[in-house]
Order: sequence, then C-alpha cells, then structure tokens
Amino acid sequence: MNVPNTIVPPPHKPSGGYLFLPKRLSRGTFLKWLRRTHAWVGLWGAALGLLFGFSGILLNHRDVMKIPIGRMEQQEIQLALPEPRPGDPKAMAAWLGQSLGLTTNHAKIQQEARKMVIWNDVQFQQPSLWKITVRNPKRMMQAEYWEGNAFVSVKQGEGNLLSVLTNLHKGTGMGVGWVLLVDTLAGGLILLSLTGTLLWTGLHGKRLAAAGLGFGSLGLAIFFALQAIEG
Repeated sequence: MNVPNTIVPPPHKPSGGYLFLPKRLSRGTFLKWLRRTHAWVGLWGAALGLLFGFSGILLNHRDVMKIPIGRMEQQEIQLALPEPRPGDPKAMAAWLGQSLGLTTNHAKIQQEARKMVIWNDVQFQQPSLWKITVRNPKRMMQAEYWEGNAFVSVKQGEGNLLSVLTNLHKGTGMGVGWVLLVDTLAGGLILLSLTGTLLWTGLHGKRLAAAGLGFGSLGLAIFFALQAIEG
C-alpha cells in the first residue's frame, strides 16, 4: 500500500524586522554598509581595546587584589647649577631635561612669587619658588628651586610595567596624538553600540528578554554607582 508523501511546511520563523529602520533601509545596500561599518570599526579598535580592557581590569581590582599598579622606585637628589644659572623656569626645565635625559617640552611649570613671611616673630622676604614637573608613562620628575640657591632639588622615579600600562590607559604624560587616537577609539565604541543595536533588532528571538538583559545591566550599573556615592 502506497502512502502519499505528506509535505510538511518548514517551521515559521518570525520576521523580526529592524525596529528602528524604515522598510526601505531594512534590506540591500544600507544593511551591507551597516554590517561592514560595524566590522571595520571593531577591527580598528581591536588592538587598543585589548590594552584598555586589560589595564581597566587591573585598575578596577587594584585595591582588592593589592595589585602594585602605582609602584615607582623614587630617589631624591640635589643637582648643582651651572654658571651662569638658568634665568627663568623654562630655562631651568630645559637644563634639567638635558641633564636627566628627559623631554621637557610639555613640562608643567609653577612659579610662586616672592612674598613677605613671618618666622618666629621675624619678618623676612621669602624668595621665589619654581616647581617643574615632567611625567611620561614610565618616568616622573619633580624639581623645586628656591631662586638664589646654587642647587635644585629633584625627585624622580621610574614605574614598573603595570604602572606604564595604567598610565597609558589614563593618558598620563601622553601627547596630543595619543589623546586624539584614544578619542577615535571612544567614538568607535559609540558607533559600535549604535550599529550593534540596529543589527540586534533584526535578530530572531525574544526581544523582550534581550531588552531586559540590556536595561538590567544599565540598572545594576546605576544602582552600584549610587550606592558607592551615598556610602
């Protein structure tokens, strides 16, 4: 006895569509551009993302796990000044850079003017104080000079590898080029969030559960932040 073949229709898949896109943009060239943009922007930030992700984890757990992130070997020295002595703080910074092998183009310079002070009921004029600070991801130098002295006091230190990584994360001592590069990474993360959300809305599945996952994560972040602030 021959049993007629029964054609079983394939299971129906919900056509999720794209919630935030009009129908004319939900297919074809625009979607291809959207996927490619998401992929290429992700590739642009992949290497830096590893650096910032790793250093971010270190910073996040530095207190609990006692990670020696800020460890820096420091020493204090006094350098005799040449003749003629540097005539202003900028000249002093340049001389320190040559003597210690540092780039001082972006040194932070502070100058406190002369002023009258009272010490043990005796009034006298305190000389001008020059403060010069130079930082890069690996090294730190702080110099203090009382105008008229024949020497300058210098405190300098050199960080370990973890210190270098976290300074790169925070942009400590980095130039404008690094800042702009990291800005492109931050902009890329924003773009990835937007394009990823648009692509997600076209996936099949329970959108309510996915939305709950996203808003739940945001809600926990706000809760813990407010708890820390109020505590």
